Amino acid sequence: MATQTLLAPGVDSAPAGRRFDWGQPFVYLLALVIAGITIAPVAYIWIGGFRTTAALNADPAGWPDPWVLTNYANVLTAPAFWQQVVNSTLIALATTVGVVLLGVMAAFAIARYDFRGRNALYSMFTAGLLFPLTVAILPLYLMLKDIGLLGSLAGVFIPQIAFALPTTIIILVPFLRAIPGELEDAAAIDGTGRIGFFWRIMLPLSGPGLVTVGVLAFIGSWNAYLLPLLTLNDPSAYTLPLGVQQFSTQYSQDTASVLAFTSLAMLPAIAFFTLAQRRIVGGLTGAVKG
Repeated sequence: MATQTLLAPGVDSAPAGRRFDWGQPFVYLLALVIAGITIAPVAYIWIGGFRTTAALNADPAGWPDPWVLTNYANVLTAPAFWQQVVNSTLIALATTVGVVLLGVMAAFAIARYDFRGRNALYSMFTAGLLFPLTVAILPLYLMLKDIGLLGSLAGVFIPQIAFALPTTIIILVPFLRAIPGELEDAAAIDGTGRIGFFWRIMLPLSGPGLVTVGVLAFIGSWNAYLLPLLTLNDPSAYTLPLGVQQFSTQYSQDTASVLAFTSLAMLPAIAFFTLAQRRIVGGLTGAVKG
């Protein structure tokens, strides 16, 4: 005899993972439109690099016929391109490491210690979100000139660390506050000091938040343009955003090569963000819950 599974009224028998809510078609339509607006320019730049400049001028919206690999090959074999990749990587890694280390230590003190002026200190970092780099670029330029950091990679990643700290601390403080105090008490009973508690327990538990601020710092540094433009005066020290400008100026008549250079310059940031997007969402969600 066949058996029937009785379901409560209003309960859908379809697996939760296969459900599709048709009750909100406007939401899905809006999401598709936003995704198309976001992806279309990137796809156009990437595909345009496989065409010739003559074909682009004749039909800007056309499809590559045939597919031309020369533009990408010329960029990938240029020593200046790889030098700019190395410079951007060094600056981005130094910025990320500095932001994560300094940010988590400052956030740990604000979140776990009760001292006079703690709220004022946290408010100061919050106010730092209101002052973008463009506001302070002139005094920052003069300060870097006085201390001799103009023209060096350190003159780029040190200010980037400073301007990324407010966002980092705002994200990490809720994470560290949400960790139960009983864990610290238990660690103290076992003989673990505050430093040991910080390295052995606090850092592993705040991993999603650290990944989030690290990815944001890396991408922000990789895409930075204004600060490297004013700081780096030697073409051998240029980052990829400056390299795109230099290349587009030098080869202004070769549109296809410029599109190829631009697509290769943005590829590492897009790939890095795509691989870490779930960690970013989880980290921001944890920060909101905390």
